Amino acid sequence: MCVSLVASSAYSSEGGGTVRSSAPANTAGPAAARGPAGSAVRGMFPALAEAAEVYLDSASTTQKPAAVIEAVGRYHRSRTANAGRGTYAWATSLAAEIERVRERMAGFIGADADEVVFTGGATAGLNAVALAWGLTNLRDGDEILYSPRDHASNVYPWQHLRRLLAGFGRTVTLVPYRVNALGEADIEDVAARISGRTRLITVAHLHHVFGGLTTLEELRGRIDPRIALCFDCSQSGGHLPVRVAELGADFAVFSAHKMFGAPGTGVLYCRRRRHDELTPFLPGGNSGVSLVDSELSGGAMPHRLEGGTHNLPGILALGAALEVLEQVGLDTIRTHNRALTQRLLAGLRAVPGLEFAPGPAHAPCETGYGIVSFTVPGISSGDLGFVLGELGFLVRTGAHCVPTGAAGAEQDSVRVSTHLYTSAEEIDRFAQCVATIAEEVT
Repeated sequence: MCVSLVASSAYSSEGGGTVRSSAPANTAGPAAARGPAGSAVRGMFPALAEAAEVYLDSASTTQKPAAVIEAVGRYHRSRTANAGRGTYAWATSLAAEIERVRERMAGFIGADADEVVFTGGATAGLNAVALAWGLTNLRDGDEILYSPRDHASNVYPWQHLRRLLAGFGRTVTLVPYRVNALGEADIEDVAARISGRTRLITVAHLHHVFGGLTTLEELRGRIDPRIALCFDCSQSGGHLPVRVAELGADFAVFSAHKMFGAPGTGVLYCRRRRHDELTPFLPGGNSGVSLVDSELSGGAMPHRLEGGTHNLPGILALGAALEVLEQVGLDTIRTHNRALTQRLLAGLRAVPGLEFAPGPAHAPCETGYGIVSFTVPGISSGDLGFVLGELGFLVRTGAHCVPTGAAGAEQDSVRVSTHLYTSAEEIDRFAQCVATIAEEVT
């Protein structure tokens, strides 16, 4: 994130289309040609060793290191048990290992272990906030600030919560805020929409289409501490250092499969000051919930929100993924992705008529976290993605899970997303391929 010089071109959440690339070109420096993505790093990811294609869809899911694959297999083939469901060694040792992963995740984001809840994914985590906190804490007339241009998982849970509360006679208003040309939340617009009835502000920490970083740091001291702050860290987790205390987050969600882990696993961070406000939403085994005086009584956190059997192989895989990320270093990954972002922008700027969506292409400084979206005239994003796929470049196309039919819904675009295993040479070949296709369709 850098200071915007294009604030006058704020990208309204009510508008459509893309922002034409009119910012000064950002040239990629020598660091873009280097980076850690050599054979040793790529060798950590078995699927890449077997594939001839260039994988440029890491914002959808990351490739899995051998250590993660081994963690899943080891659980299934050696001493499979249910954690915390027995006093024999297999069960107790597994329970201890699960808690070690919890502690490791807590350290990874700068939290305490009792603030880390294991979930079925980031979507499940955001729904947990809506049901465990919103359902019992929001009152008639309260407001939630959100962006309709965020991922559906950070839009639909709040819409669902509004419908549920309406059934109980409570009206909750969803107040949309704008996104600017940098792909970040428009901070002044957010500030202008905060009212005495605002109870929650939810943001994408790193936007899944635009690659813009929002921290709300500009609003520190201007937000009533009673307002809960929720961050969707699905794209930032595992890509750059995330410290929940620095964000001032009350809630934050992480998606394991986007940070080298396995699908079906996520983490919900719940700040301790909110624990007394949380009601069990998934009562059952392991949740510590009991029926007292005909009312559900919640157990201690974090188990209060963890009813049912954990995704045990998924949590063990998360532990292995965290170890890999710590060994490589998040600063290394962030620097590598920034260099690739700048290299990609430099290559795509040469393509006649190409239009960049909001994001690092419009920033006044060299920034970027490995996500760039664009369109090419004369060809739909779906067709362009198909052609690129036939040529060996695997990218995401479409509206990218932004809710359709809502204000600010995205037009289709091509999204490129990189990671540690992406090389500068692959980025150069991709940009040249897009240029060749653009020539043929114009």
